[in-house]
Amino acid sequence: MRKGKHKAEEYLDSLKTYYKLCLSRRTTGLGKTSEQ
Repeated sequence: MRKGKHKAEEYLDSLKTYYKLCLSRRTTGLGKTSEQ
């Protein structure tokens, strides 16, 4: 059970990273000067 939970957590973490990447990409696409 613990192993399964760890796997799920890992999946969630990767999903979060992917979401963050998409978000940052969208932000840069919307306004590059506004970020820097």
